Amino acid sequence: MNCYNFRGQVRETVKAYEEEGREERIMRILMIRHGDPDYIHDTLTEKGRREAALLSETAEDLRTGDCYQSPLGRAQETAAYTLKRLGKTAETLDWLEEFPAKVDINQSEELKKAYGDTRMEGDRYAMRIAWDMLPAYWTEHPEYLDRRLWRDSEAARCSDLVPLYDSVASKLDELLARYGYVREGCHYRVETESTQTITFFCHFGITCVLLSHLWSMSPFVLWHTLALAPTSVSEVVSEERERGIASFRALRLGDISHLNRANEPASFSARFCETFENEGQRH
Repeated sequence: MNCYNFRGQVRETVKAYEEEGREERIMRILMIRHGDPDYIHDTLTEKGRREAALLSETAEDLRTGDCYQSPLGRAQETAAYTLKRLGKTAETLDWLEEFPAKVDINQSEELKKAYGDTRMEGDRYAMRIAWDMLPAYWTEHPEYLDRRLWRDSEAARCSDLVPLYDSVASKLDELLARYGYVREGCHYRVETESTQTITFFCHFGITCVLLSHLWSMSPFVLWHTLALAPTSVSEVVSEERERGIASFRALRLGDISHLNRANEPASFSARFCETFENEGQRH
């Protein structure tokens, strides 16, 4: 998904701050999805390498700050292009891997409707990732839209979804606390104002988990309504409307302006068929 080209806006904002002799008083988090993937070999396709190279051409404008990466090959290969250009390294964080929760629909007749296109493995249904649920099901079950009730949903009952989600949320909060932002309820207490940027080179599913925790919402809403194209950049920044109390808002989601400028089409990875009869897109 390409929302807006914010590169020029960011440049002008930074320039204005520099001219006024002041700095941006925000904490920035960049979430960058890996390039077009070869999932079987956990690496990039040739197209994915072109995408990662084009992303690296914007490295200086991204102002990546402290970099962190998933342990998976496709994310690390994507990061390598930008890191090399900047002369930086990235710390590998295991919890930035693609969100690993799996739903076992063999435990539930109801979920066989929710994941109606599941293949068989012998005499059992294959395990499913949570965000492959069919729209006709999740849109009619309000628990998946609720920031608390999703935890008691049938998909949560038949998976390791909740403990894995809570583990990732805890690790994100531990990291943000190092930068002075301590989670309290659904907001963050500012112990130390930060003007730093942290960049995550990671994956679609885990990005939705991170955003849903920052925004205190159900991850199912983001999993099923966002499509973040390979090498897309999403940016959230802190807001402190009350002294000492911060929240995070998105400046851009799924920005692929680096691909658009080079006339490189976005990869279809992370999307489903636009029309049902288009069997080439269906997966």
